[in-house]
Amino acid sequence: MLNQRQMFAAVLVVVVTSGLCAAEQGKVALERDYNVKPVPFSRVEVEDDFWTPRLETSRKVTIPYAFAKCEETGRIRNFEKAAGLMKGAHEGIYFNDSDVYKVMEGAAYSLQVRPDTMMRLYLDKLVKIMARAQWEDGYLFTFYSVPERQPEKLWTNVQSIHEQYCVGHMYEGAVAHYQVTGEKSFLDIATKNADLICRTFNPDKRTDPPGHQEIEIGLCKLYRVTGDAKYLEQAKFFLDQRGRKGNRGPDGRRGLYGTYSQDHVPVTEQTKGVGHSVRAAYMYTGMADVAALTGNMEYVRAIDAIWKDVLDTKLYITGGIGAAGGHEGFGEPYYLPNMTAYCETCASIANIFWNHRMFLMHADAKYIDVLERVLYNGALSGISLEGDRFFYPNPLESTGQHARSPWFGCACCPSNVARFIPSVPGYAYAFKGNDVYVNLFMGGRAVIETAGNRIKLSQKTGYPWKGQVRISVEPDKSERFSVYVRIPGWARNEAVPSDLYKFLEDADDQVVLKVNGAPVSPKIERGYARIEREWRKGDAIELELPMPVRRIIAHPSITADRDRVALQRGPVVFCLESKDNGGQVLNLAIEDDARLETEFRPDLLNGVVVITGNARLAKRTLDGSVVPAGQKQFTAIPYYAWAHRGRGQMTVWPARRPQAARPQPADTLTYISKTTASFVHVSLDAIKDQILPADSADSSGLQLDFWPHKGTTEWIAFEWDSKHEISSVKVYWFDDTGRGECHLPESWTLLYRDAAGDFKPVRNKTAYTIEKDRFNKVDFEPVKTNAVKMEIVLQDRWSAGVQEVVIE
Repeated sequence: MLNQRQMFAAVLVVVVTSGLCAAEQGKVALERDYNVKPVPFSRVEVEDDFWTPRLETSRKVTIPYAFAKCEETGRIRNFEKAAGLMKGAHEGIYFNDSDVYKVMEGAAYSLQVRPDTMMRLYLDKLVKIMARAQWEDGYLFTFYSVPERQPEKLWTNVQSIHEQYCVGHMYEGAVAHYQVTGEKSFLDIATKNADLICRTFNPDKRTDPPGHQEIEIGLCKLYRVTGDAKYLEQAKFFLDQRGRKGNRGPDGRRGLYGTYSQDHVPVTEQTKGVGHSVRAAYMYTGMADVAALTGNMEYVRAIDAIWKDVLDTKLYITGGIGAAGGHEGFGEPYYLPNMTAYCETCASIANIFWNHRMFLMHADAKYIDVLERVLYNGALSGISLEGDRFFYPNPLESTGQHARSPWFGCACCPSNVARFIPSVPGYAYAFKGNDVYVNLFMGGRAVIETAGNRIKLSQKTGYPWKGQVRISVEPDKSERFSVYVRIPGWARNEAVPSDLYKFLEDADDQVVLKVNGAPVSPKIERGYARIEREWRKGDAIELELPMPVRRIIAHPSITADRDRVALQRGPVVFCLESKDNGGQVLNLAIEDDARLETEFRPDLLNGVVVITGNARLAKRTLDGSVVPAGQKQFTAIPYYAWAHRGRGQMTVWPARRPQAARPQPADTLTYISKTTASFVHVSLDAIKDQILPADSADSSGLQLDFWPHKGTTEWIAFEWDSKHEISSVKVYWFDDTGRGECHLPESWTLLYRDAAGDFKPVRNKTAYTIEKDRFNKVDFEPVKTNAVKMEIVLQDRWSAGVQEVVIE
């Protein structure tokens, strides 16, 4: 792996720092904009025990690491080949350009916070390569540029190839680069490409929308820094083409992409969160931007309705969105499985983008409440504490099949993390007219240029572990204005801004607010304590947010969470992980009257608060009953910190009573066996966990399957230390026809190990049945053996799988 200095060593140019910051560079007077204005991250200096180490890890580890992986995997070589600097075929996935642009955006943000000469030199090198790779008309997409330019393929499959998605990320990276450096080199590449987009897609030519939304956000950013209205008009044009039959595509008229790409009805008629969750949240973010910049209220009404649908029926307690892995997107209302939860890291980041825009539009703290929930839970879980390991999906339960990865073939999540973490300070503050908003609690300072004043805000806090926050207010000139301090929903006995989740009991402790040491009781407006007075230098607000452990229960329609409880303290959702709990957690039940205590452990996972208490154990008996089996102490850690100490069980939603837990299996022949298989995809233990599926397609409890093997003969073996008399075996097949590639097998047979150690077929008395949604039992003449083996012949074009095996 290249280190940062090696990676930048080939750059031999001299850089002159412009000294311009994001708040100063690229200001353009706009006719319309958001109701509330964000304070850019460049105006926020973070000095915080929780966030400063993460920002430094992003700068020192994540961004250089992501650049190094882009080098190692050929993503940057693709640009070098397109620029004529080397020869060779295109490497990797067709949309890999986007990862380079996202890491460049993150690098620009990081440079603004902490100048770094080597990183700046490396960015300049990449920009020069991209300028050489760009076609004369502005086109830039390495997949159709390598090994030679292929003009006949341009825009021939915008539904799937993602040229527009990639350049949308380029626009965002170019704007960030321009705002930080003051140089237009990257911005000129972006505007040249955007001009081509505008010439190609318009009412007189191509009217088919992008297959993957993102360019709409980038076009709005180009409009903001250039003032060129055609970019804003183009963003709106792309949005307005969705859901319209008969749009002109590469071969004339086209059909609709469907709900997967939010292309089923016009965007202004959409009211539900559907389809691919990253595409969706990017689109909703773009709609918010266009609505703010144009005043289009139809867009506002649509995203208001969609937001309500998501909050009412489709949000995970971690803030994640996207329940279904098959299409990486939203499921039906209340379909929120835990072990198979997708909750893509990119979707969490996009959800933050969307909720921040909704706040800027409506000035309501409920959107920041959701943003904060995602930030401290669903988003942070996607990046390791070390900064170089990642999650793509973020499940809420695991039997040990999940682990962080150093990279992915489709690396959208690591590159998104690289650009997101440096931007976090930009979500802390906002202003409207002369008034200021305090949204997130993190130590440090901010400079806010309001309509008629310059206000310095300083925070001192131990958040999210401590609820005490001190906010110093220093206006350049003393005057009357309001400071809006967010009182988080969790501190107002509101788990989320809907009835999807609620606290089991209301907390008795009250929020305390003081100004200059004197208690105040300001009016709460849309989740904010509005403190209006004449502010002078030296004034200070003290906020005390009680942080008891809160038990959360889910809406009864969420079947996966019935009779289960989640633990939250402050904004942080907790989980139980096997490392702290003797190897197993799914068999634990935390009853409603269990006493819960907390302590801060500075030596654990970079310093975390843990929750401890006593839990009941659940055990399955041989007759199938679930019974209590004693007690043990449990430890819960923050969800974002799981999977740092090896594989193992994890759950966010432990049971509330033993009968609702995933019990320790009974000591059946299947369970006590040493089990092996010819190939394992998903989980080998799943076939003997004694959790019966709802049907063959049910993957909520996991299964063993042989995908991507097809047309092969596979086997599963069960061995014991001593011989047992066996006369029947039952198999429950896994079949995900319609969403996957596992079908029923062609055939199966059973063998046993004889006295000589050879495997021989049993003499079956009943047929080997192969049917869905039930056990398939074969009876045979009794054998006394220490091993049996199932041989499974897969269909030629399909894989197969097993839900459960019972040996009797």
